[in-house]
Amino acid sequence: MSGGAVVRQGQDPTLPFWRAAVILRILTLLFALGVVYYHRTFYERPWLAFVMGGVMIVWTVVVSIRYWRPVGGNLLAFTVVDLVVCCAVMTSSRWVLTFTQLKVQATPLVPTIWVTGAVAVGALHAGAVAGAAFGAVVAAFNYGVRGYFDVDLTRDMILLVGIGFALGLAASSLRQARRSQERLAEALRVEAATAERERLARSIHDGVLQVLARVRRRGAELGGEAAELAKLAGQQEVALRALVSSAPAASEEGMADLGARLKVLETDRVSVSAPATAVLVPAETATELTAAVREALINVERHAGAEARAWVLLEDLGSEIVVSVRDDGVGIAPERVAEAEREGRMGIAKSLRGRVAALGGTVNLETAPGEGVEWELRVTR
Repeated sequence: MSGGAVVRQGQDPTLPFWRAAVILRILTLLFALGVVYYHRTFYERPWLAFVMGGVMIVWTVVVSIRYWRPVGGNLLAFTVVDLVVCCAVMTSSRWVLTFTQLKVQATPLVPTIWVTGAVAVGALHAGAVAGAAFGAVVAAFNYGVRGYFDVDLTRDMILLVGIGFALGLAASSLRQARRSQERLAEALRVEAATAERERLARSIHDGVLQVLARVRRRGAELGGEAAELAKLAGQQEVALRALVSSAPAASEEGMADLGARLKVLETDRVSVSAPATAVLVPAETATELTAAVREALINVERHAGAEARAWVLLEDLGSEIVVSVRDDGVGIAPERVAEAEREGRMGIAKSLRGRVAALGGTVNLETAPGEGVEWELRVTR
């Protein structure tokens, strides 16, 4: 916006409307005071009219301070109190105006159009339905104080209800437009961050990780001090893979591409297959499944044999996600998993089965000595 209030990121986009409502309240106050002064000699109780004028002045100052920055506190309750005060000032007209002024001359009530400010703020805060309701309440008091129905009062009622509804609808639409704009900006930011992360991950995978893997293998072949260096290189390789595969930026809705996370785990001994399109799952699910797959691949590294290879397959079945981790290693005797848990080695029990179970999924193991190992992780969307 130019030439007026600027709405910053995270600020209520209806703030200029609130400022306009404050200005409206001040202008209508001046008009109401002018009307009271003009009719002062014709009122039945002029002193009460001046008292109500003082009440309007004080209350206008209070609401102007509160609505100029409409943040914090229970604003809905305050707008309701505002409506009550306006209706009370309207009701005082029954004792201020004479019978003739009320019933015959249709002399303006004490607050005149000052009460429309309550309708405006109700609509701005609570939306179209609340705005229409605030307008209907003011119109009902207008009928009640006058004590009769006619075309003019009905016209006022339609204007109050219609303006409350329209202003509330405009405020709600403006807030929705701002939320949509912020979601779009966030989505673009996440897309750019994810693309950059994947670019860096590919660069690391094609360079540093392959070098570390080669150092690890060659050092293990040479033995001696080279084997110790190979062990350190292997540890750094695992740590780096964990780093580049951990929690890439998620969308505003908390979704992440599981396929992109699993792809980073690919090495010369591990092949990863995933759908060409993004497999979006909740970010927590992506993190836990990636960690479970990493645990399975660590077991391949430690127990499947020096030449064993592994394959990771990601399947998106719509209602559920299936991740399979298979290797061609030496396999596991059926009783070895239970023995490992009894011996306190909880990698499979906690890091693999526990993670998937926490997501409400299931883990199936198929293995036999000399037949390799296949883990199947299933998680319902």
